[in-house]
Amino acid sequence: MKILLYFEGQNVIGKSGIGRALKHQKRALSAMGINYTLDPKATDYDILHINTYGPKSLNLVRKAKRLGKKVIFHAHSTEEDFRNSFVGSNQLAPLFKKWLITLYQQADHLITPTPYSKKLLRNYGLTQPIAAISNGIDLKKYYPDKHKEVAFRNYFHLTETQKVVICVGLFFERKGILDFVEIAKAMPEYTFIWFGDVPMISIPANIRRVVKKEHPKNVIFPGYINGDLIEGAYSGADLFFFPSYEETEGIVVLEALASQQQVLLRDIPVYDGWMKNRENCYMASNNRDFEQLIHQLVNHRLPNLSMAGFRLAQEKSITQIGKELESVYRAVLELPYDHQVYAKVTK
Repeated sequence: MKILLYFEGQNVIGKSGIGRALKHQKRALSAMGINYTLDPKATDYDILHINTYGPKSLNLVRKAKRLGKKVIFHAHSTEEDFRNSFVGSNQLAPLFKKWLITLYQQADHLITPTPYSKKLLRNYGLTQPIAAISNGIDLKKYYPDKHKEVAFRNYFHLTETQKVVICVGLFFERKGILDFVEIAKAMPEYTFIWFGDVPMISIPANIRRVVKKEHPKNVIFPGYINGDLIEGAYSGADLFFFPSYEETEGIVVLEALASQQQVLLRDIPVYDGWMKNRENCYMASNNRDFEQLIHQLVNHRLPNLSMAGFRLAQEKSITQIGKELESVYRAVLELPYDHQVYAKVTK
């Protein structure tokens, strides 16, 4: 079989978790020996596996249908994680939900990263088969490396004893960026670094002000950084703190786990069933508790759960994701073309 992987808007969201998900899909398919193309003009494929939601994506779906191809929509996004992101996102969220439903209804099968996001899609009234498959993680890429860790600390002029708390994400309110800065204000003895970037014109003015100037001296916004520096940051920091309010999975959480880093998360439904408080991570729900846990974790006053987290990351390796994708692809090739009939039989 041959798969057409499609990703619209690479220049806009290529640096996001969805962009990394596409890279993982390519790696996963290669690992399984599954032939794929990225050329939207191709016609010699069996399944269109589509990751994005723009008008070009819809046009490609319609073209695939005309050609008699099967279509998988990778449901990375929901109305819930669209809110509190770009300028006007809350006002547009109901329309965005309707658009997503319109797109997702075109598919013979849906893939989404977690059981939580699968539940959201079912609540939208979608009836196709839905597989919850993690976006996966490249374990080798994030394995702790002393050279990378030294490069990270040298780049930011950090001493060996300086306590460093990092986060990785776009400049969205739903990611918890305002809480991250408020907590940093209360903990000036630690350095807080938020890795990530987004076009400033696309985010609300209050977030722009925080990123550009209204943050304490112990907060650093270095922008989007990849390669050895970010990999060294994951394992070389003292803590990965991700205060996001809404995710469909959170690839950066998997990256931190693969780096054998201590992880502190907001206690939200997406983590139900895989991230477990005080077993493979720590969780809290408010800034006061976050501050207390940060202080305890960076000073090694709580059990280190990093190896339990790493074992979880191993279960979501690129190879494992490849096996799960292959299973879905083979099931989709056997589907009758009327997926509504199929859904009633298999639901």
